[in-house]
Amino acid sequence: MSALPLLDLIEASAKRLTQADVAFGHGTQSAFDEAVWLVLWRLGLPLDTDLDEVADQAVTPEQQAACTALVEERIATRKPAAYLTQEAWLQGVSFYIDERAIVPRSLIAEVLADGTIDAWLSDQTKQVLDLCTGNGSLAVLAALAWPEVHVTGADISDDALAVAAINLERHDLQNRVQLVQSDGLLALPGPFDLILCNPPYVCQASMDALPAEYRAEPELALAGGTDGMDFVRQLFKDVPSRMSEHAVLVLEIGNEVEHFISAFPNLEVAWLDTSAGDDQVLLITRQALLQR
Repeated sequence: MSALPLLDLIEASAKRLTQADVAFGHGTQSAFDEAVWLVLWRLGLPLDTDLDEVADQAVTPEQQAACTALVEERIATRKPAAYLTQEAWLQGVSFYIDERAIVPRSLIAEVLADGTIDAWLSDQTKQVLDLCTGNGSLAVLAALAWPEVHVTGADISDDALAVAAINLERHDLQNRVQLVQSDGLLALPGPFDLILCNPPYVCQASMDALPAEYRAEPELALAGGTDGMDFVRQLFKDVPSRMSEHAVLVLEIGNEVEHFISAFPNLEVAWLDTSAGDDQVLLITRQALLQR
């Protein structure tokens, strides 16, 4: 085996991933992008490396073997690449991740970063809750977006909270983000001025059809019952009493918009634009929840 240009190795890896029919959606959307991630990570190169600048860089036979082994591990285990590299990126921010928590990919991160929800906030927005925090990524992004707020990250899973604690230390936010173990809102009296929630919302039919890569994640973070709305129903019952007078709830429901509208036909909501469309993330005021 002789040295190989970096781009050739990436293209060969992408071809192998395509042949193996792996599933994407945990940070990449194509075999080529996944190959770039795996190869650059294994070679110790930054994931934002300009490929044009390194396309002809020689990769030694030993480096090729290491990259190939990682690609084959991705195929054999069907684990998301983020679990293999123990790193995921959201809105340009790096997070630690392992199998104890769902791979961070919430669309709520987009509306935090682009200021979409700022119009509903004020200088009185001081207490922020990230419910179902998982690895803590949204809690971290909220703390970074609004340096003056205090953030609570809550999850039912102690395992997920252990991962979140790693990310708070990684971003030096231990003093501004508190982690709480809670089944829904039971251990969270509030009041909160802003609540972010990416709950388990996948309906049973979709759960049954999930590729292996998604089944590698904690089912607790995905499964939302027959129509995907089990957690959301309980949330809507409990959350008004945890909200300050002008508080808002930002909720992700992904591809379950039809089930959401069927379950809550009279609820007044504001749909927020994201890269996945304008029917996946919504904002609800406390007043709307009280009137539903």
